[in-house]
Amino acid sequence: MKIVVLDGFTLNPGDSSWQSIAALGDLTVHDRTEPNHILERANNAEILLTNKTPLTATTIAALPKLKFISVIATGYNVVDVNAAAERGIPVANVPEYGTATVAQHVFAMLLSFIHRPFLHDQAIRDGEWSRRQDFSFWLNSITELDGLVFGVVGFGRIGRRVAKIAKAFGMTVIVSTRSPKASDNDENVEFVELDELFRRADVISLHCPLTENTRGLVNRRRLQLAKPSAILINSARGDLVNEADLAEALNANRLAGACLDVFSTEPLPTANPLFQAKNCLLTPHYAWVTLAARQRLMKLTAENVAAFLSGRPINVVNLPANR
Repeated sequence: MKIVVLDGFTLNPGDSSWQSIAALGDLTVHDRTEPNHILERANNAEILLTNKTPLTATTIAALPKLKFISVIATGYNVVDVNAAAERGIPVANVPEYGTATVAQHVFAMLLSFIHRPFLHDQAIRDGEWSRRQDFSFWLNSITELDGLVFGVVGFGRIGRRVAKIAKAFGMTVIVSTRSPKASDNDENVEFVELDELFRRADVISLHCPLTENTRGLVNRRRLQLAKPSAILINSARGDLVNEADLAEALNANRLAGACLDVFSTEPLPTANPLFQAKNCLLTPHYAWVTLAARQRLMKLTAENVAAFLSGRPINVVNLPANR
């Protein structure tokens, strides 16, 4: 069966192997695919793998041989899943591969923002320490996490892992989630409404999916609820945040800082207001990219393809009978 990967570079820039998928069919891997080349490259594909290359209803309709789509990610909004369903084409995703990696990055950003180790490293190399009389110096106020309130928005796998790490730092964890389950009480966290979370939290970390209800949930009104000393972290989806409102709050000192790995447009345009925002740490949507996480993603994508070929597709997001 003909398998085409439309944008494989971010998953495998050369430090991994496609063999687990190549063993399942006639595999062609493209590092990147521009929109005007999608039909040309996907024309003979029976199985399409995509990460961020969009598959619209028009595109799907123009691919008569297509039988299966697997998204090389958890989020699957790049595919018109309803159009695929109308054709009887299952769309699968990888719901769990980067929990530990993303949670690790959340605290890498938070601790980097608080401690600024690279700023101090550069100051030492520039001779600032050797010119001082004291055995120690610091260039910014450093916050102790123990005893602070950590707010988690969304309580899926990543939100739960982040909550556990926050508790290990001695933080009190409060959670806002659409539908808390009885088993959530095992985590020993407090569930609150979203506005209350913004009022109380010293650190606010976003881990909810992007839906029409969550788009722009971080906006001017909610930012006005937050403490001026609070820090916002977003490693989930860029459109959860109104970036202009966030930049305004940072520049007006209504928020102490923001640590962001995801954005409304990626790559991030230089015209984005966050470029001019104070106390804003930006990373290039790479919370997920440890080798271990990417190898799991490759393995689980291969399992999606193998399950489809066996007639028992898994992780299907658009055909309820196969979920």
